[in-house]
Formats: sequence, structure tokens, C-alpha cells
Amino acid sequence: MGEEYRTRIFKSGNSVAVRLPRALGFAEGEEVALVEHEDGRFTLWRESEATEVLDGLYGAFSDGCMSAGRGDIDQDERDWSGSPRDQAA
Repeated sequence: MGEEYRTRIFKSGNSVAVRLPRALGFAEGEEVALVEHEDGRFTLWRESEATEVLDGLYGAFSDGCMSAGRGDIDQDERDWSGSPRDQAA
């Protein structure tokens, strides 16, 4: 894991904001993606690096993670008669 930085959250207009240390290399106005995880953590990355992030996630799967297939997926029978407009009501 990399170096740890400490910062504070502050109010900016009607939002809250966080200052990122210059050492992290973000530039003013740079587009970033911020993703909240189920456990309350956040991940932040540059939009320009989105492809690399997705490629890295692909590599995170263990070998053979789908070797047993997807398993049985139960699906209900569908009524294909009539128009979708009739079924939406």
C-alpha cells in the first residue's frame, strides 16, 4: 500500500469537499471518478485512467473463477403475445 495522507472535509457552498495533497499529482479541474463501496470506503481515480482501472479489475479475478460455469439461472416463462404497451399498464 502507498503512503498515507491525512486531510479534513470542509464546506464549499452547499457541498462538502476534501483537499488532496499536491504530492498526489492531481491538477486543478482534472476529472476524477469517485466510487463508494458497500463497506463505506471510497476509491478515487483519474477519468483518463479508467481503462487501466478496469483492466486491473479484470486481472483481480482468480484463475478458473468461472470454471464451474454460472450455475443454474431460473427464469419464468414469458408471455410474448400482445404489445409491450398492453403489459405496462
